Amino acid sequence: VQLVESGGGLVQPGGSLGLSCAASGLNLDYYAMGWFRQAPGKEREGVGWISSHGDRTKYAGSVKGRFTISRDNAKNTVYLQMHSLKTEDTAIYYCAAADTTGFPFFVPTQDRGYGYWGQGTQVTVSS
Repeated sequence: VQLVESGGGLVQPGGSLGLSCAASGLNLDYYAMGWFRQAPGKEREGVGWISSHGDRTKYAGSVKGRFTISRDNAKNTVYLQMHSLKTEDTAIYYCAAADTTGFPFFVPTQDRGYGYWGQGTQVTVSS
């Protein structure tokens, strides 16, 4: 199983950035997906989560209205579109997969519910 994030980089405050997470070795039809982030000196936090078929999404309050999580199971890829970026959004962003077989509408939000993780991609918001 492999999750590979891409799309990170440097962006100015107020700008936009899109992240992708390509999965291999697992069938995303059975996995809820989440995006988490960790800033230097801070604990990892979740930012967005999506059910196995995309029917349900959840967001952290700090990003609601600015970030959008989506997925394309045919491409085995999950996305995070980020708008109106702030300096406090600077962090390493990770995607993660949680087995929700039999519970297609379940969207775990705690990182302990996710068994597979990518290596992360750096997002830096700075002028």
